[in-house]
Amino acid sequence: MTGNSRLRAITLNLWGEQGPLEQRLRLCTEQLRELSPDVVTLQEVREIPERLPNTAQTLAAALGLSYVFAPATEWGGGVEGLAILSRHPIATHQHIELPQPRPDERRILLWAQLQTPHGVVLCATTHLHYRMTDGIAREEQVEAVDRVLKEQAQQIAGGPKLLLLMGDFNATPDSDEIRFLRGLHTLAGRRTYYQDAFLCSSDGPFDHGFTWSRRNPYTQRLRFLQNDRRLDYIFAGPPSRDGRGVVHGCRIVLDRPNPDGVFPSDHFGLYAELQLTS
Repeated sequence: MTGNSRLRAITLNLWGEQGPLEQRLRLCTEQLRELSPDVVTLQEVREIPERLPNTAQTLAAALGLSYVFAPATEWGGGVEGLAILSRHPIATHQHIELPQPRPDERRILLWAQLQTPHGVVLCATTHLHYRMTDGIAREEQVEAVDRVLKEQAQQIAGGPKLLLLMGDFNATPDSDEIRFLRGLHTLAGRRTYYQDAFLCSSDGPFDHGFTWSRRNPYTQRLRFLQNDRRLDYIFAGPPSRDGRGVVHGCRIVLDRPNPDGVFPSDHFGLYAELQLTS
């Protein structure tokens, strides 16, 4: 942790096993190592018996991090799911199915308690339905995500030092599902509030923060989806009066291709530093 008082967090959609996978994973490893994160959340993690080792495990081993994985749906003879990688011990972890599961698109929430020197960090990741017309499904999903995380936070003695929710929400900042998480919209008669780390960053207002960008040629394989959107987020619980939870910066990462034009993924990653101590 930076100065032993900040937590470095990264989220990235790994893009399954799309090729060239070996080069992409090598790029992810190199660029993640430069950033030296304390916690990384991954979406579209693949594991296929006898053919493809768990891609989160591969990255965790290369980076010297612990990891937990939860399968979301069957895919290509194996599974696709979510993972959390951590520099700190992972005390417990759980996952639940989110509303509106489909035969080929089951969505989950994975969370873990990270034992930092300053106390427990409750870290969660998710990956919501992706179609442009899936707004209602995503609304139900984020409401469930918030409800579960609030319940989990209450079970931690004294509460977590920091609550983090990261992942690929497949929704833009002006959508009702994201506005709900930012405390600007009501869902199911409920309100909540999380900091959108990108908007809290001093650099944020000067950049659109597109994590799904036409700058990345891999996005053109899904040309039916709208280009240039901010879909990936790092949300944090409200900051405390003593400064815990303050966002010190947030920016796009994992967006550099190698000399052959290979990018780490079809999504860009997001990096934030958050205050853990008063």
